[in-house]
Amino acid sequence: MTKIGLGRRALVAAGLAMPAIARAQPAWPSRPVRIVVPYAPGGGTDVTNRAYAEALTRRFGSAFVVENRPGGNGIIGAEAVSRSPADGTAFVAPNITHTMLRHITNPPFDPIADFTPVALLASYCFVLLAYVDSPFRDVPSLVEYARQRPGEVAYGTADIASAYTAAQFTGAAGVDMTEVRYQGSGQAVGNLTGGHMPLAWMSTATVMTLLPGGKVRPLAVSSSRRSAFLPDTPSLQELGYGAANFDGWFGLFGPARLPEAITNQMNGAIIEASRTPAVAERLRTLAVEPWPASPTEMASIVAEDDRRWAAAAAAGRLPRT
Repeated sequence: MTKIGLGRRALVAAGLAMPAIARAQPAWPSRPVRIVVPYAPGGGTDVTNRAYAEALTRRFGSAFVVENRPGGNGIIGAEAVSRSPADGTAFVAPNITHTMLRHITNPPFDPIADFTPVALLASYCFVLLAYVDSPFRDVPSLVEYARQRPGEVAYGTADIASAYTAAQFTGAAGVDMTEVRYQGSGQAVGNLTGGHMPLAWMSTATVMTLLPGGKVRPLAVSSSRRSAFLPDTPSLQELGYGAANFDGWFGLFGPARLPEAITNQMNGAIIEASRTPAVAERLRTLAVEPWPASPTEMASIVAEDDRRWAAAAAAGRLPRT
């Protein structure tokens, strides 16, 4: 074979190799990653995500930064991520409220089609809290008081999911109470612990940070059975208000068409982080439980929730905002 032949073969081989080199992707993450929490700081969703963000920063050696963008029941933060490049530099970390959005309002995105399910961070339920100096010692005393004073008893909620649970409870109890909606749990906490609001529905994640202060009293949990974290607090089910049962989740989504490799890498890192002592202890103190699920399993759960809210809206049990 001539030297010219060898040269041509070498050029052809090099040419064939070039597309493979061009297709090679840089290691992820190569830049800081934003985790957009679409609620105000201080709530359960925010605190849970900060625990994971710290673990992910240690895991990858690249900064994972929590960015709070509250407003619109989570719409403002979610919209920002839906419009972000699908390159793994931006995720949104809502709670179960995200799957309710298109059934209660007209968001500028599709909560299902415009996002990639990545990982479930934890599960939680809601707790009905009373200010310690309020006259409400338990649910029966609250119901009796509210029945005698229609519309006079106010309660705080931090998102549409807690509002939905509260509405289910008042309907089951046959009482007329007044909802005060906040942009996040942090604001509701201030009014509740300051004695400006007698009641509030908050996630277990938020509640466990409040109990040591002695300014609030848990009256009931929204799960079908007692929480292992609040064993002395009755469930709505055992109190006779099972129609208000509710279990929620904190989740992580990327924009639509997020590459499968990044989705799976992030999912694996989340599950790994949930088993580290630092995150496991943080979740325990927040009274939320890790929920390891693959992206496919998460997509099924999200679809199931979407069907649940569609049925609730059709039955008039999920008012539009």
